[in-house]
Amino acid sequence: MKQFLITAAGVFAGLVIFLVGVPIVLIGMALNSAAPAPIPGKTVLELDLRQPLTDQAPHNPLWGIGRNSTSVMSIIETLRRAEGDDRVKGLLVRLPESGVEPGMADEIRLALAHFRASGKPVYAHSQGIYPAGIVTTTYMLGRASDQFWMQPGASLQVTGIATEEIFFKRFFDKYGVTPQYEQRYEYKNAVNGYLYSDFTPAHRQSTLSWMGSVYASNLAFAAADRKADPAALKRTLEAGPYIAGDALRLKLIDRIGQVREAEQALLDKAGDGARAVDFDDYVDDRKSGKPMGDSIALIEAEGPIVTGKDQGSNPFTRGSTIYSDDLAEAIVRAGKADSVKAIVLRVNSPGGADTASEQILDAVRFAKSKGKPVVVSMSTYGASGGYWIASEASAIVAQPTTLTGSIGVFGGKFAVGDAASRFGVDLRPVGVGGDYAGAFGLGQPFTPAQRAAFAGWMDRIYGEFVVRVAEGRKLSPDRVREIAKGRVWTGAQAKGLGLVDEVGGFYQAIDKAKQLADLKGDVPIRRMTPTEGTFEALQNVLGVSAQSARTLAAAAWIFGDPRAQGILDRVAEAKLRGEGHGTVLAPMPIR
Repeated sequence: MKQFLITAAGVFAGLVIFLVGVPIVLIGMALNSAAPAPIPGKTVLELDLRQPLTDQAPHNPLWGIGRNSTSVMSIIETLRRAEGDDRVKGLLVRLPESGVEPGMADEIRLALAHFRASGKPVYAHSQGIYPAGIVTTTYMLGRASDQFWMQPGASLQVTGIATEEIFFKRFFDKYGVTPQYEQRYEYKNAVNGYLYSDFTPAHRQSTLSWMGSVYASNLAFAAADRKADPAALKRTLEAGPYIAGDALRLKLIDRIGQVREAEQALLDKAGDGARAVDFDDYVDDRKSGKPMGDSIALIEAEGPIVTGKDQGSNPFTRGSTIYSDDLAEAIVRAGKADSVKAIVLRVNSPGGADTASEQILDAVRFAKSKGKPVVVSMSTYGASGGYWIASEASAIVAQPTTLTGSIGVFGGKFAVGDAASRFGVDLRPVGVGGDYAGAFGLGQPFTPAQRAAFAGWMDRIYGEFVVRVAEGRKLSPDRVREIAKGRVWTGAQAKGLGLVDEVGGFYQAIDKAKQLADLKGDVPIRRMTPTEGTFEALQNVLGVSAQSARTLAAAAWIFGDPRAQGILDRVAEAKLRGEGHGTVLAPMPIR
């Protein structure tokens, strides 16, 4: 009976794979392998920034290559290629109504400036900018164009940056919830909303500091791109909000018109017969293959940092997490590769587990020990654990508005026994061994001894973090403690403190890697970001082993199932090409 149930379960899993999983895989493969539509001889690309952005493209095979305009890295790489494509005559950017994350906006602005420097025009069109998020970033992107258009009657509400924090202390006091957290130190504010009913002085100071730095940076670039006075621009914007007509009169924008009119104006500029092409349809048709000669490895890392491997992600979602085993393995593999002469580690992370961060940092040390400079390129975030993994890199390049530092630690628990008892729920601890064994039970607060032991643990982690930064950044431990305490700094502020080496974007990090590795001319960039195989993705969503999926596919191939044959043929081709072990983005000119 047991064997029958096991067999039946296996048959059911196979049916699910071939009735559900295989069509999904085949569709994904078809989308990836389908020949792109021909690009007209006179093309205007249209980039839509109104959809949510990630820093890096999804690496799950069931998502295919990802839509170009949903990740910043894909956008800047594609624009760099388009500069040298004679078919591309210009770019139309659709601006969002809310703010773009600061570091991402900085990266896109640099890409637009580089594209314009090639002699190709950029028009930006807005249907209004409203106070949601850091809207000065969106306005900055509009000003980075040759012509900034706005829809008739639309609103320009760019008067500053504001945020709002939620504090739960009075609520917790009322219902008997006791939050117990240790922070190292006063600027590590992630749990302040649980502990206080208002900003602490350090919390307010830190928040206003990074917001002020981002605001000043956005306005400085918005003014510089139009050769305007930053102080005058600031006064004008803060006197708003405005409708499009007023914004035009005050020279905050350049033109008023519908998006079709902006598109037509750019097509007319491109010449007779020009056509608009969606950015996502501008497919890179260059051949990928094994890199020849020296190369720079690009390894991407986005999301919170956790220990282990990516074994349970949902392939139908696009959430990002940094798994320490996967990322460390990729860095070590790049360190061992003879053709790789330098590594650029692209980081967009607010932090995570200290042990996971240390494992990744050890891989960085290993790569450096092999004579490979490791340059970290930070996007919007490179903070806490995200800074831990970068701390001993050969160089750190951050955007002026990157949120970095946060050299600190926090941890703790909620004691909810009193709250639960009010609803007739009782939490009763029981255990054996030392007193600390039950420290993280939810029923009761820490005992004094437990709190002291936990605080000592936090002190040790903080001390290790300080040591890593001191050694990596060539600073004294006392100096690190002075600028640490959990405080968040922008990239511009961190540069002055010695926490980063240069202010710039991804291609500035590439230039730095070339310099440190003494590489000249055009250098191939080899993407070695950890990726999940197609069968592994099916394993995660269907709950069957990757080996079982392969076996069932092979069996179906033997019996003549054309769908399975197609899968195995694709796998065989991938193995011949070496897919999953590093793909080449270039050779491309690195300027």
